[in-house]
Amino acid sequence: MKQPHRQAASRSVLRTLFATATLCLMQVGVGHAAGMLTTKQIAENVYVLIGPLTDRSPENLGNNANFGVIVTADGVLLIDSGATYQGAEEIHQAIQRITQQPVKIVINSGGQDHRWLGNGYFKALGARIIANDEAVADQKARVRDQLSYLTGVLGAAGVAGTEPVYADQTFTDRTTLSLGGTRIEMIHAGHAHTPGDILVWLPDQQIMFAGDIVYVDRLLGVGSQSAHRSWISAFETMAALQPKVVVGGHGEPSDLAKATADTYDYLVFLRSAVHEFMKQGKGIEEVGTIEQSRFSYLENYDTLKGRNAQRVFEELEWE
Repeated sequence: MKQPHRQAASRSVLRTLFATATLCLMQVGVGHAAGMLTTKQIAENVYVLIGPLTDRSPENLGNNANFGVIVTADGVLLIDSGATYQGAEEIHQAIQRITQQPVKIVINSGGQDHRWLGNGYFKALGARIIANDEAVADQKARVRDQLSYLTGVLGAAGVAGTEPVYADQTFTDRTTLSLGGTRIEMIHAGHAHTPGDILVWLPDQQIMFAGDIVYVDRLLGVGSQSAHRSWISAFETMAALQPKVVVGGHGEPSDLAKATADTYDYLVFLRSAVHEFMKQGKGIEEVGTIEQSRFSYLENYDTLKGRNAQRVFEELEWE
């Protein structure tokens, strides 16, 4: 007579365990995307939202990059708006965990998708958007390709709500603004990873948000939209300001020495190595054989080293 009771009790326990496990999985699923950005404070009222070093994915909503958050008495200044509407929403949620101040200004540090395609979300909240002239031209030139690529990677649901929205205010070489007593300088030092990459400099704190002019912890990508020679010059402009903290477009905030090792030294090395390779009369079909293992400690090394060498070869052919 007791056996059915024991079986019923066992079934009840199993149902409870299953329900608990299902709830936990649901909670992980809900929180997963929001958890892809790590918030790090680097000075009083200055924060970095650090994205993963991996490629764009449905899990990270295309936000495989870093974003700057500067909190002032008059509102928040955000550096880069995310790759999608939902990516922008993720960034906003991270900001709201820091402060309830509204986002007043968004700076696009370049033309890559995760630098600007979330503009529409923040524009609807009343934010003013600022970018370099060259960045806006680049955004307009590549928007169809960027949206097509994101749709392929994230799916239609992942890009839902994403509409191109361009800057309200543009500048050519440099401009300065003040928000809540915080001075922010924007400098276009030349074509780097993209034509309109800029430096966002906080002179009082000596913090540099370098966007895609600096990659830390992962190998940079020299793409068809890049110009490696002027990228080197843009980095030198940044380094001349002697920032105490450098926030690259990817990777952990670092000092200037680390930024130099992971970005500048690689660009200078690759330019020299490819130039020597070409002097030896070798063709582009062999350029992937150039020894680059000095930089194998960087994430994405195996994926990008050959393509980077090929692109630099192509650029050098036209010099």
